[in-house]
Amino acid sequence: MAAPARIEIDLRSCSEVFSRPVGDPDPRPRHTISEVAAASGLTTHTLRWYERIGLLDPVDRAAGGQRRYSDADLHRLAFLGRLRLTGMSVADMLKYVDMARQGEQTYGERRLLLEAQREEVRQRIVDLQATLAVLDYKIDLYAGKVAGGAGIPAKCQNIHVEEEQSA
Repeated sequence: MAAPARIEIDLRSCSEVFSRPVGDPDPRPRHTISEVAAASGLTTHTLRWYERIGLLDPVDRAAGGQRRYSDADLHRLAFLGRLRLTGMSVADMLKYVDMARQGEQTYGERRLLLEAQREEVRQRIVDLQATLAVLDYKIDLYAGKVAGGAGIPAKCQNIHVEEEQSA
C-alpha cells in the first residue's frame, strides 16, 4: 500500500498575516508572542493585557507554556489596531468584541457603534484639513518673507491679515 501524499500548505508569515488579514485564517496556533509583537508594533506586555481584559480570546499555549497565536488572533489584532487608530476607546473596543462573541444577533448594535466611530473620524478629518490649511498658509507666508518677497505670497493674499497678527 502506498503512503498517502503529503499536502503542503502555504503558510504566511506572522507579518504577512497581520499586514493583510484576508481570507480564512489558519486556526493552528503557531506564532510566538515575539513574532506577534514585531508584526503588530504592540509590546508583549500589551498583548498579554489585551488577553487579560478580554480583547483577545485566551491564547493557546505550547507544551512549555509559551503563548502561540493563530492567524485568527492576528486578524483580530489587526482590526483592533485599526479601531485604535480611529481613536476608539478600549472600553468601546471591549463592547464591540463582546458583541462579536454573542454572534449575528448583535450585527445591528455593532453597526451602530462603528457608524458612531466613523462620524467621529470624519469630524476629525475636517478638523485636520482646516489645520492643514492654516499650516499651508503660514508656510507660504514665511516662504515669501524668507525669500525676500514683498510680503504675502499671491496665493495667500485672500486670507485675513488678522491671522498673521494673532501668531
